[in-house]
Amino acid sequence: MKIINSAEIIKVVADLCLKANCNLRLDILRKLKAAYKTEKNPKAKNALAAIIENARIAAKEKLAICQDTGLPIVFIELGQDIRITGDLKQAVLQGIEQGYKKGNFRESIISDPVARGKSNYRGAVIHTDIVKGDKLKITVLPKGFGCENKSQFKMLNPTAGEGQVKEFIIQAVKSAGPDACPPYVVGVGIGGSSDYAGFLAKAALLKNVNAKRSKLERDLEKEISKLNIGPMGLGGKITCLAVRVESFPTHIAGLPVAVNISCHALRSASAIL
Repeated sequence: MKIINSAEIIKVVADLCLKANCNLRLDILRKLKAAYKTEKNPKAKNALAAIIENARIAAKEKLAICQDTGLPIVFIELGQDIRITGDLKQAVLQGIEQGYKKGNFRESIISDPVARGKSNYRGAVIHTDIVKGDKLKITVLPKGFGCENKSQFKMLNPTAGEGQVKEFIIQAVKSAGPDACPPYVVGVGIGGSSDYAGFLAKAALLKNVNAKRSKLERDLEKEISKLNIGPMGLGGKITCLAVRVESFPTHIAGLPVAVNISCHALRSASAIL
């Protein structure tokens, strides 16, 4: 059985926080550059140029891509043949705190969501999946709340067809408008339960935006492009960089659909121990 010390996890998570916040994912950067080449609206094209240049400077100077360094969402794939010495959850939280402090990132976490209070670095949403093998994969997704606030969820009737599913997703993007810093990556979760559909939508944002797309994803991208919101709300054809859909079996009496929108600064980083 493979043994991993929690101190090693702290270091890895801290490094991932720095990498994710300062280095735009390569698949996103490639998609932005492709969008720049095809965009015809001059103002929108300038906005895309500024977004790409911002990413270049952030990586070079080791600065945060965006001042909102988000609520860290941590995805863990834990091999069943691993034993961790120490507390896994506390190691992740300590790693986030260390990484965010080292990067001088904004303190955006509050302990009490109702009373609010002073913000700090101590907090994350952690999803853990037990898998086969002796590998530990950790992915950190810093999710800014300008776009997180545009999340939507709906329990459609089980008789709803694909058309109604598409209509809800497109309407969610339309209601976000320019407020969440387009061009967007739209994560969609279909099926499961109400809470699991939300997880699927968030997890969908981890998928490579340049990988092969399903017909549903292609259709949604075309329809969302017709909204003419454009980069940073300036109009143009590039409202959506990609739509990524994750689905899961559900109950015969329901059809949960969740939409999780990401701004153009979709950031994540992974490591395998």
